[in-house]
Amino acid sequence: MIDIDDSPLCRDGKVLILAYDHGLEHGPVDFEGVPGSADPGRTFEAATHDAVTSVAVQKGVAEAFYPSYEEDVDLLLKLNGTSNLWMGEPDSAVNCTVDYAYDIGASSVGFTLYGGSNHEIEMAEEFRDAQEAARERDLPVVMWSYPRGQGLKNDTEPDTIAYAARQALELGADVAKVKYPGSKSAMEQTVRMAGPTKVVMSGGSKTTDREFLESVKAVIDAGGKGLAVGRNVWQRENPHRILDALEQVIFAESTVDEALAAAE
Repeated sequence: MIDIDDSPLCRDGKVLILAYDHGLEHGPVDFEGVPGSADPGRTFEAATHDAVTSVAVQKGVAEAFYPSYEEDVDLLLKLNGTSNLWMGEPDSAVNCTVDYAYDIGASSVGFTLYGGSNHEIEMAEEFRDAQEAARERDLPVVMWSYPRGQGLKNDTEPDTIAYAARQALELGADVAKVKYPGSKSAMEQTVRMAGPTKVVMSGGSKTTDREFLESVKAVIDAGGKGLAVGRNVWQRENPHRILDALEQVIFAESTVDEALAAAE
């Protein structure tokens, strides 16, 4: 496992990834509340905020927008992803190679693994190839570790999320992006299971500022290293305001009240 604390993916050992792969994964529905959010340039502009360590996008968005922001934004290229039009057992197409990601300027790569899916074995083998290629380029690897599939009764159960973090460690991910397991104590168990792999919380569906920040605060207090967030930032009319607050919670380890006050 490589030391990523000094990589562009981290700031003071913490991580705040601004994820914007939702146009592929979810489709236009995610942009309806704030129509301007369909413009990737708006999210790249938000990613220039000091709190953001990397912006995570698919290949086509990176090709079209990253050249205009490469001086101000760090690129995490998502190697796989599948549209919400796909109705089969959870799976994810590999859309980009590590070498191509490196060539267009990515300093880290991301890969989704659906543990528990009928396609888990194939996905794990694809992750192996990506992880080993990334090691040759000295690129950190972030696993979107999302247990999912017809045999899985509850993908938000704390033991399942802890298993997802452990799976990321066992397969060689540097960072595990997992769902919030519902409490600080459950997140502590998740962090323990991940060992040296950094654990970051998936931002999930949009909630109120306070609800969102309280969950992020619980993750940091439990030993988590940050956040990979999309909708809870770019679905807001003012993304910079919530990023101001996240900077306080993640990097300054402020209280939620202090963070909200700083973002006024």
